Amino acid sequence: MKITYDLEVNVLRILFQDTPISESDEDESDIIFDFDDQGNVIELEVLDASQRIDDRQVVSYMIAKNTLHSSAKIRRKNHAIPF
Repeated sequence: MKITYDLEVNVLRILFQDTPISESDEDESDIIFDFDDQGNVIELEVLDASQRIDDRQVVSYMIAKNTLHSSAKIRRKNHAIPF
């Protein structure tokens, strides 16, 4: 997975798979869903991203372990992005 923020066009992209885009669909909340040729979502594009995020220089993510159990362990990471 790859997350990028394009400051110039104010778009946050979350890429799940690096495969060709066959179709795109924009919903009412200005989020574009990109699909591969089998209909799988391969990328999300969030338009006007700066209005939706607190700090565009910090990315936080969590990786859940043992998600089949209620006592899942979660690793949290915070990374500052230099601009």
